[in-house]
Amino acid sequence: MPLETPGTPPDANAADERAARLQSPDMAPYWLAAVIESADDAIISKTLDGVITSWNSGAERIFGYTADEAIGQPVTMLIPADHLDEEPSIIARLRRGERIEHYETVRVRKDGSLVDISLTVSPINGPDGSVIGASKIARDITDRRRAEQALRRSERELSDFFENAVVGLHWVGPDGTILRANRAELEMLGYTREEYLGHHIAEFHADQEGISDILRRLQVGEVLHEYESRLRCKDGSIRHVLIDSSVLWEGGEFVHTRCFTRDITDKKRAEAERDRLLENERRARREAEEASRLKDEFLATVSHELRTPLTAIIGWARMLRDGNLDEETAARALGAIDRNAKSQAQLIEDLLDISRIVSGKMHLDVRPLEPSAVINSAVEAVKPAAQAKGIRLQIVVDPNAGPVAGDFERLQQVVWNLLSNAVKFTPAGGRVRVSLERADSHAELMVTDNGQGISADFLPHVFDRFRQADSSITRAFGGMGVGLAVVKSIVEMHGGTVRASSEGEGKGASFTVSLPLTSERHAAGRAETKNEPSSSKHPRPCPPELDGLKILVVDDEPDTCEVVRATFEHCGSKVKTSTSAAGALALVGEWQPDVLVADISMPEMDGYELIRRVRAQGAQAGGRMPAVALTAMARIEDRVKALSEGYQMHVAKPVEPEELRAVVAGLAGVAIKGA
Repeated sequence: MPLETPGTPPDANAADERAARLQSPDMAPYWLAAVIESADDAIISKTLDGVITSWNSGAERIFGYTADEAIGQPVTMLIPADHLDEEPSIIARLRRGERIEHYETVRVRKDGSLVDISLTVSPINGPDGSVIGASKIARDITDRRRAEQALRRSERELSDFFENAVVGLHWVGPDGTILRANRAELEMLGYTREEYLGHHIAEFHADQEGISDILRRLQVGEVLHEYESRLRCKDGSIRHVLIDSSVLWEGGEFVHTRCFTRDITDKKRAEAERDRLLENERRARREAEEASRLKDEFLATVSHELRTPLTAIIGWARMLRDGNLDEETAARALGAIDRNAKSQAQLIEDLLDISRIVSGKMHLDVRPLEPSAVINSAVEAVKPAAQAKGIRLQIVVDPNAGPVAGDFERLQQVVWNLLSNAVKFTPAGGRVRVSLERADSHAELMVTDNGQGISADFLPHVFDRFRQADSSITRAFGGMGVGLAVVKSIVEMHGGTVRASSEGEGKGASFTVSLPLTSERHAAGRAETKNEPSSSKHPRPCPPELDGLKILVVDDEPDTCEVVRATFEHCGSKVKTSTSAAGALALVGEWQPDVLVADISMPEMDGYELIRRVRAQGAQAGGRMPAVALTAMARIEDRVKALSEGYQMHVAKPVEPEELRAVVAGLAGVAIKGA
């Protein structure tokens, strides 16, 4: 064929000739051989007895044998020993004229390594139409097999991870249906797989608005991190959880969510408990601070209330001692000293009552009594204070509103406290009303005034110890804030109740005491006569037993010794005093007193040791002399100890002179009769 000159169009006839030659039947074997040789797959032919008859370059690349090495060899050299049974089966199918497609198996390379292949085997027919051999197309699928195995391994690992994860996992479809859940999720909520899968997620959320919010946010492509929610368990309990959720998208379509569920119920409980403890600690701190404040205010109030009467007592006493007062002024001075001393004694008694109440050592002498008698006695005691302020006392008493079982003196203390408070907080010219009536099975006492009233803020605390509506130094009313606390405790010890009411400041106040009734009316009359104190204010005459009686007084306070000396010398007694127990022991031996009156709390040797030493002496040396413990140690246990150590009587300071004289006279009388 002549060469073509550049730029010169090819001869059209020559091109047609060349195309016709390439398409001629003679070229068909050439084309077939070229296609087989250029194929990536192994294309092999063999006889029915398994001898290889053709081998292309694809077969050489896959199996490692050249055509010269493979042609004429049995095809079994490519089959692993454990797969040799495949060949007879394939041959049998070929003889039946079957075509085998995509048969996946394993073959062995020249170097002994294995290769995964996909076989397509077709029968080759001879001129007479019978099967004389077979063609095989073998495709290397090793990489695909590895990829599939890796995929299956990954799926197994993912499934294992999903199922055995310690955190709850679940998938939810775009419509909210639960598609998949792991063991941790099911165990956390208590459902079986059948009870959970296929149900809408909203069935398990305690907050319906919450799940709607979750789905809405996920559908717009948001990823949720630590979304706090509450899930409902099978047993009805609620689990607090944190949810991390995102959506799997494919081609822009919502496939399903992937949700991690962490149970934080214990954490929430711990936080709630921590908050509770923190609040308790804060409340305890506030209460402690409030208690400390009240204590400081109370101590300041006690100091003020004790110092105030002392000012009058000390001032008038010094002026009396100087002797510069006329008779009228001296009488007023003595009256002031008497009033302020009694006021101070009452303050101390109130404090002791609080101490007895707190320690549980307040005891009642309970007997049937008429509450009307208690009221009348208390009213008489408070009348002077009311008259001094021009306050009208209105008494409305039902004489049949009784009897009750109680301690006359303690109930009188209750009524006196309520009346004293009413008089104190009612302005001059005001009114205080006392009423007693029967209310079902109770006697109901009410004390009402039109005075200062009680603010709504303070009303819940009106019976608290040491609480006062106004504790400032500018307060208009005195007192330590213990009276109403004592009232409440005494009333409750009688099985009753007390309550306070007020419409507010400036609108007065009302206190109501309710006591259970008893049926022993006759006994109440007798008890009333026995318990009601005498209202006589005239001093009693000196007991005759005191005349000429030798009395030894022992107290480390000289002033106390002197006042006791004066008390008995006024009645003709012979008195010697000692400011120490050691000095008293010497006087017992030298002077042989008839009665010993001794303090308990003294330095070096106390009153207990003193009486023990006195009792250790013989009768001739005064060892059996009557003895009175006159002491400020006024608790029940103090009284019991004094009597057990050898004293015949225990008298608490302060004491009225008449009472002390009566006690000593009584002991002297008993001693004289015994002699």
